[in-house]
Amino acid sequence: MGIVIVSSRVRVGVVGAGYWGRNLVRNFYEADDADLIMVCDSDPACLKKITDKYPGTEGTSDLGEMLGRKDVDAAVIVTPAVMHYRQAREALDAGKHVFVEKPMCLSVKEAIELKELAHSKGLTLMVGHLLIFHPAVAKLKELISEGVLGEVYYLYSQRVNLGKVREDENALWSFAPHDISVVLYLLGEEPEIVTATGECYIQDGIEDVVFLNMKFPDRKMAQVQLSWLDPHKERKFTVVGSKKMAVFDDVQTSEKIRVYDKGVDKPPEYGSYGEYLTLRDGDVIIPHISMKEPLRLECQHFIASIRDGTTPVTDASDGVGVVRVLEAAQRSLDKGGIPVKI
Repeated sequence: MGIVIVSSRVRVGVVGAGYWGRNLVRNFYEADDADLIMVCDSDPACLKKITDKYPGTEGTSDLGEMLGRKDVDAAVIVTPAVMHYRQAREALDAGKHVFVEKPMCLSVKEAIELKELAHSKGLTLMVGHLLIFHPAVAKLKELISEGVLGEVYYLYSQRVNLGKVREDENALWSFAPHDISVVLYLLGEEPEIVTATGECYIQDGIEDVVFLNMKFPDRKMAQVQLSWLDPHKERKFTVVGSKKMAVFDDVQTSEKIRVYDKGVDKPPEYGSYGEYLTLRDGDVIIPHISMKEPLRLECQHFIASIRDGTTPVTDASDGVGVVRVLEAAQRSLDKGGIPVKI
């Protein structure tokens, strides 16, 4: 539980106003119960655009200046992952609540240090696992929790595209935090064994394509396919259960989730082997989902967690869990796909 803010409004400073940071700047500026006080970025031209577009917001290139402000309650860190640990630590040391984009940092050791520091200071530390706030993912969690799908056997995701080629991180660290966070959220547990294989087709030492596999203690499995070198644009999760199966397709503008009444039935009594296993191919149900911008929901959740002193859904423990899988996957990837125990 964090420090409860006396004021009903949370005063925010955003660190990093690049491609993704601009979206957080917009959401915190427009939030009903927050004030965007300052934006910190190393690019003067970027800062001018921000301060021109959002009147009343100050700009600085000095993180220390922002963290030294008494009228800033929380720091929102949207910089490259290699900077997350240092900047989040500086913000926590300065007594600020922290929202840090995914991945939380680049090692389990650093992630645990941040978690313990936030706890010792009574500060909120939330990680930007955006898809947890997607209404379609919330519906998937509901379907699993209410037993609609039966016992979950396995799930898999595809996050592929012919898209931006990164030079400072591979497809695992760039894409997988999204999918890993959803897998852990839906299953409610961490895997015990992780394997990963991949190849560097465009740049030496940077995997463009990665296949990540996770095995859980209760025989559940999950696979994540990642690539920025693919003819298709796919953002899809498939969950296979003993009763039904569900697919979340984020590329679709509508009908984000389909529930398939498909499976294999085992009648309690049967006369012959042919009668023992029967395939079931029933209706397809498209549940109604009230769509809201996931990023807005995420920002509102961070503000509410600070204001009310409650633990965020994507708290530091969640961030540590995702980094733990990423670190194990990287070890497996470096060693040609050998299984790594967590």
